[in-house]
Amino acid sequence: MKSAHKSLGLVLLAALVLSLPAAPPQGDQRIEIVNLRRYTHPNFTRIVIDIGQLRDFTFGELRDPGRVYVDVLQAKLNPILQGQSYLVKTDYVSQIRISQKTISTVRLAVDVDFSRIESYRVYHLFDPFRLVVDIYPRGAADVPAQTPAPADKTVPPGNRSQPPVKRDVDPKDPNLNATSMARQLGLGVRTVVIDPGHGGPKPGTIGKSGLQEKEVNLAVGLALKKLLVEKAGIDAILTRESDVDVGLDDRTVIANQKRADLFVSIHTNAHRDRKRGGVETFFLNISPDPSVVELAAEENATSTKNIGEMKTILQRIVQNSKIQESHDLAEAIQRNLVKALSSDLPSIQNLGVKGGPFWVLIGGEMPSVLVEISHLSNSKEEAKLKTGKYRELAAQGIYDGIMEYIRSLGKGQRP
Repeated sequence: MKSAHKSLGLVLLAALVLSLPAAPPQGDQRIEIVNLRRYTHPNFTRIVIDIGQLRDFTFGELRDPGRVYVDVLQAKLNPILQGQSYLVKTDYVSQIRISQKTISTVRLAVDVDFSRIESYRVYHLFDPFRLVVDIYPRGAADVPAQTPAPADKTVPPGNRSQPPVKRDVDPKDPNLNATSMARQLGLGVRTVVIDPGHGGPKPGTIGKSGLQEKEVNLAVGLALKKLLVEKAGIDAILTRESDVDVGLDDRTVIANQKRADLFVSIHTNAHRDRKRGGVETFFLNISPDPSVVELAAEENATSTKNIGEMKTILQRIVQNSKIQESHDLAEAIQRNLVKALSSDLPSIQNLGVKGGPFWVLIGGEMPSVLVEISHLSNSKEEAKLKTGKYRELAAQGIYDGIMEYIRSLGKGQRP
């Protein structure tokens, strides 16, 4: 065996520490891991953990059962990766798993058959920082006959979402008329997924002063989570807890995996008319409003979907059985958000509740809304969005709206 047994990969070089990006908000020094890639070459299997910032790591092996593991220190998993496992179709690697081993350690575990392995390597690469595990089977050349997919190139991940549930749309469906099925069944709310829009290399809207939307969205999302957990005892989950990029498709995958009862995506608006300002909240629907279409186009710009998938996407929007509940949730949040923000900015405009074809809302199997809390393109609102007070008020308004909606169900929180 050519591997270093239980060796320590010390990668925190003093000369590079000074160039590290700022630590995540609220003093959390853990880096958030959102991507794992794997590639099976005829001569070896490669696994890559994208980290982005320098981190210490250790690695080793277990013999019964056969396993190669890597522990990333001062790290946390995005919910979409938590507990994920990936089957590998080789006779020497059977499964790859990644999980939060401790509050500050993420573990990658690769199930292997050591009797069929010649060697393995665990090493790091820079720009961006990532960890690579290469596993070579017996009989393979030490150097691969062909160059594999480079560790710095993205290999399309497997489909982590469940197949969509087929629904027959009935014109008399109570979700489309008066009393929704959620109310008929007496359902309540236990889990809320909060989605701070954008992140990582996708800043979203940028104000004239340089304030980035992704920063505002995350700050409001973190504050909202704290309110839901501490004041209402609701299980609140963020799609991202730091400045990382989470794909549009993956955001509702997280909500579905966590069996969320509500999905709230937080954004900050912009408009070509810099005098325009205010608050608006959206639920999933088709819209003829040009301003909604323009905004949806901007928010959907990072989607990986193609024109050929348009028919399927439109069907999913039309067949969405959560329209009524999403509309009611949007109304409650809009009303309370405007009320909260007007205490600090009396001139804030109520732009109302609207339906819109936002991709981030399409995949959710629960009532889902997208909240545009204010306009970064408006100088007065941008100045307010810089302040902790205004962000806290935004979180409070969304929280009050969620709680009003929960009370309207007549059930409170689910036990």
